[in-house]
Amino acid sequence: MDTLGGMKILVFGATGMVGQRIAAELRDRGHEVTGLSRTGPVKGDIHDTATLAEGHDVIVSAIAPPRDGSEPEPPFLAANRALIDGARASGVRRVIVVGGAGSLQVAPGQDLVDTPDFPDLYKKEALAGRALLRLYREVEDLDWTFVSPAAQIAPGERTGTYRLGGDLLMTDAEGRSFITAEDFAVAIADEVDKAAHPRQRISIAY
Repeated sequence: MDTLGGMKILVFGATGMVGQRIAAELRDRGHEVTGLSRTGPVKGDIHDTATLAEGHDVIVSAIAPPRDGSEPEPPFLAANRALIDGARASGVRRVIVVGGAGSLQVAPGQDLVDTPDFPDLYKKEALAGRALLRLYREVEDLDWTFVSPAAQIAPGERTGTYRLGGDLLMTDAEGRSFITAEDFAVAIADEVDKAAHPRQRISIAY
Protein backbone atom coordinates (compact mmCIF):
# COMPACT_ATOMS: atom_id res chain seq x y z
CA MET A 1 0.00 0.00 0.00
CA ASP A 2 1.11 3.57 -0.61
CA THR A 3 2.69 5.40 2.31
CA LEU A 4 3.37 9.03 3.00
CA GLY A 5 6.50 8.56 5.11
CA GLY A 6 8.42 11.09 7.13
CA MET A 7 6.03 11.69 10.01
CA LYS A 8 7.05 11.91 13.66
CA ILE A 9 5.02 9.39 15.64
CA LEU A 10 4.83 8.84 19.40
CA VAL A 11 3.99 5.25 20.35
CA PHE A 12 2.93 4.39 23.90
CA GLY A 13 3.23 0.74 24.90
CA ALA A 14 6.04 0.17 22.42
CA THR A 15 7.45 -2.91 24.17
CA GLY A 16 4.20 -4.91 24.20
CA MET A 17 3.32 -7.66 21.74
CA VAL A 18 1.32 -5.28 19.55
CA GLY A 19 3.16 -2.04 20.30
CA GLN A 20 6.60 -3.28 19.36
CA ARG A 21 5.31 -4.53 16.01
CA ILE A 22 3.55 -1.25 15.33
CA ALA A 23 6.73 0.70 16.09
CA ALA A 24 8.78 -1.59 13.83
CA GLU A 25 6.28 -1.38 10.96
CA LEU A 26 6.22 2.41 11.16
CA ARG A 27 10.01 2.63 11.19
CA ASP A 28 10.20 0.32 8.19
CA ARG A 29 7.99 2.79 6.33
CA GLY A 30 10.37 5.65 6.99
CA HIS A 31 8.62 7.32 9.89
CA GLU A 32 10.48 8.72 12.88
CA VAL A 33 9.16 6.78 15.85
CA THR A 34 9.51 7.60 19.54
CA GLY A 35 8.62 4.37 21.29
CA LEU A 36 7.75 4.66 24.99
CA SER A 37 6.74 2.23 27.72
CA ARG A 38 6.64 2.10 31.49
CA THR A 39 9.33 -0.58 31.75
CA GLY A 40 11.35 -0.51 28.51
CA PRO A 41 14.65 1.19 27.71
CA VAL A 42 12.87 4.44 26.74
CA LYS A 43 10.40 5.19 29.50
CA GLY A 44 7.48 7.56 29.29
CA ASP A 45 4.31 8.08 31.29
CA ILE A 46 1.01 8.62 29.52
CA HIS A 47 0.27 11.34 32.07
CA ASP A 48 3.14 13.35 30.53
CA THR A 49 1.65 13.28 27.03
CA ALA A 50 1.49 17.07 26.75
CA THR A 51 5.28 17.29 27.00
CA LEU A 52 6.20 14.03 25.27
CA ALA A 53 4.02 14.63 22.23
CA GLU A 54 5.35 18.08 21.36
CA GLY A 55 6.66 18.14 17.80
CA HIS A 56 4.97 14.89 16.80
CA ASP A 57 2.38 14.41 14.08
CA VAL A 58 0.54 11.37 15.44
CA ILE A 59 0.12 9.61 18.78
CA VAL A 60 -0.42 5.84 18.80
CA SER A 61 -1.52 4.24 22.07
CA ALA A 62 -1.01 0.49 22.36
CA ILE A 63 -1.53 0.38 26.12
CA ALA A 64 -3.97 -2.31 27.21
CA PRO A 65 -5.77 -2.40 30.56
CA PRO A 66 -4.31 -4.94 33.01
CA ARG A 67 -5.78 -8.37 32.45
CA ASP A 68 -5.43 -9.47 36.07
CA GLY A 69 -7.60 -6.66 37.39
CA SER A 70 -4.75 -5.19 39.45
CA GLU A 71 -5.70 -1.75 38.17
CA PRO A 72 -9.41 -0.99 38.23
CA GLU A 73 -11.14 0.67 35.32
CA PRO A 74 -11.23 4.28 36.62
CA PRO A 75 -7.40 4.76 36.78
CA PHE A 76 -7.10 3.27 33.28
CA LEU A 77 -9.66 5.72 31.97
CA ALA A 78 -8.02 8.57 33.89
CA ALA A 79 -4.73 7.78 32.17
CA ASN A 80 -6.42 7.88 28.79
CA ARG A 81 -8.11 11.16 29.62
CA ALA A 82 -4.61 12.45 30.36
CA LEU A 83 -3.54 11.29 26.90
CA ILE A 84 -6.48 13.10 25.30
CA ASP A 85 -5.80 16.29 27.27
CA GLY A 86 -2.09 15.99 26.50
CA ALA A 87 -2.75 15.65 22.79
CA ARG A 88 -4.83 18.82 22.90
CA ALA A 89 -2.17 20.70 24.85
CA SER A 90 0.64 19.60 22.52
CA GLY A 91 -1.29 20.44 19.36
CA VAL A 92 -1.32 16.86 18.08
CA ARG A 93 -4.72 16.26 16.51
CA ARG A 94 -4.32 12.64 15.39
CA VAL A 95 -4.57 9.83 17.95
CA ILE A 96 -4.78 6.16 17.02
CA VAL A 97 -5.85 3.84 19.82
CA VAL A 98 -5.43 0.07 19.96
CA GLY A 99 -8.65 -1.25 21.43
CA GLY A 100 -9.97 -4.71 22.17
CA ALA A 101 -12.46 -7.02 20.50
CA GLY A 102 -14.85 -7.24 23.44
CA SER A 103 -16.82 -4.17 22.36
CA LEU A 104 -17.41 -5.53 18.84
CA GLN A 105 -20.99 -6.58 18.16
CA VAL A 106 -21.93 -10.21 17.50
CA ALA A 107 -25.60 -9.30 17.00
CA PRO A 108 -27.57 -6.04 17.01
CA GLY A 109 -27.20 -4.56 20.47
CA GLN A 110 -25.01 -7.39 21.79
CA ASP A 111 -21.28 -6.96 22.32
CA LEU A 112 -18.88 -9.88 22.37
CA VAL A 113 -18.00 -9.22 26.02
CA ASP A 114 -21.67 -9.72 27.00
CA THR A 115 -22.01 -13.17 25.45
CA PRO A 116 -22.37 -16.11 27.90
CA ASP A 117 -19.18 -17.86 26.78
CA PHE A 118 -16.88 -14.85 26.98
CA PRO A 119 -13.83 -15.96 29.06
CA ASP A 120 -13.70 -14.59 32.59
CA LEU A 121 -9.93 -14.13 32.23
CA TYR A 122 -10.42 -11.35 29.68
CA LYS A 123 -13.66 -9.80 30.95
CA LYS A 124 -12.24 -6.95 33.05
CA GLU A 125 -9.89 -6.01 30.25
CA ALA A 126 -12.72 -6.10 27.72
CA LEU A 127 -15.06 -3.99 29.85
CA ALA A 128 -12.34 -1.39 30.34
CA GLY A 129 -11.76 -1.41 26.59
CA ARG A 130 -15.44 -0.77 25.93
CA ALA A 131 -15.41 2.11 28.40
CA LEU A 132 -12.39 3.50 26.56
CA LEU A 133 -14.25 3.38 23.23
CA ARG A 134 -17.16 5.27 24.81
CA LEU A 135 -14.71 7.86 26.14
CA TYR A 136 -13.25 8.49 22.69
CA ARG A 137 -16.68 8.69 21.10
CA GLU A 138 -17.28 11.79 23.22
CA VAL A 139 -14.17 13.51 21.81
CA GLU A 140 -15.05 15.89 18.98
CA ASP A 141 -11.92 18.05 18.71
CA LEU A 142 -9.32 15.35 17.89
CA ASP A 143 -9.04 13.10 14.86
CA TRP A 144 -8.97 9.84 16.80
CA THR A 145 -9.30 6.34 15.37
CA PHE A 146 -10.09 3.39 17.64
CA VAL A 147 -8.83 0.11 16.14
CA SER A 148 -10.19 -3.23 17.40
CA PRO A 149 -8.43 -6.47 16.46
CA ALA A 150 -10.12 -9.79 15.83
CA ALA A 151 -11.18 -11.85 18.84
CA GLN A 152 -7.83 -13.65 18.66
CA ILE A 153 -4.54 -11.88 18.03
CA ALA A 154 -1.15 -13.53 18.31
CA PRO A 155 2.37 -13.32 16.87
CA GLY A 156 2.65 -14.85 13.42
CA GLU A 157 3.34 -14.10 9.79
CA ARG A 158 3.26 -10.68 8.19
CA THR A 159 1.27 -11.18 5.00
CA GLY A 160 0.36 -7.52 4.47
CA THR A 161 -3.30 -8.48 4.03
CA TYR A 162 -6.35 -8.04 6.24
CA ARG A 163 -10.03 -7.19 6.12
CA LEU A 164 -11.26 -3.83 7.33
CA GLY A 165 -14.55 -3.65 9.22
CA GLY A 166 -16.51 -1.50 11.61
CA ASP A 167 -18.47 -2.32 14.76
CA LEU A 168 -19.25 -5.95 13.89
CA LEU A 169 -17.02 -8.87 14.85
CA MET A 170 -15.60 -10.37 11.65
CA THR A 171 -15.05 -14.10 11.20
CA ASP A 172 -13.64 -16.22 8.39
CA ALA A 173 -15.33 -19.08 6.52
CA GLU A 174 -14.62 -21.42 9.45
CA GLY A 175 -16.13 -19.01 11.96
CA ARG A 176 -12.76 -17.98 13.38
CA SER A 177 -11.97 -14.37 14.24
CA PHE A 178 -8.19 -14.00 14.03
CA ILE A 179 -5.39 -11.65 12.99
CA THR A 180 -1.65 -11.87 13.52
CA ALA A 181 -0.04 -9.08 15.51
CA GLU A 182 2.15 -8.41 12.46
CA ASP A 183 -0.78 -7.81 10.11
CA PHE A 184 -2.61 -5.83 12.77
CA ALA A 185 0.47 -3.58 12.87
CA VAL A 186 0.23 -3.25 9.08
CA ALA A 187 -3.37 -2.06 9.47
CA ILE A 188 -2.39 0.46 12.15
CA ALA A 189 0.45 1.80 9.97
CA ASP A 190 -1.93 2.06 7.00
CA GLU A 191 -4.25 4.17 9.11
CA VAL A 192 -1.33 6.36 10.20
CA ASP A 193 -0.38 6.87 6.55
CA LYS A 194 -3.83 7.41 5.10
CA ALA A 195 -5.82 9.02 7.94
CA ALA A 196 -8.88 7.39 6.39
CA HIS A 197 -11.11 6.95 9.45
CA PRO A 198 -11.13 10.03 11.68
CA ARG A 199 -13.44 9.78 14.71
CA GLN A 200 -14.39 6.21 13.91
CA ARG A 201 -13.92 2.74 15.35
CA ILE A 202 -12.59 0.25 12.81
CA SER A 203 -11.87 -3.44 13.18
CA ILE A 204 -9.23 -5.69 11.65
CA ALA A 205 -9.39 -9.43 10.91
CA TYR A 206 -8.74 -11.97 8.17
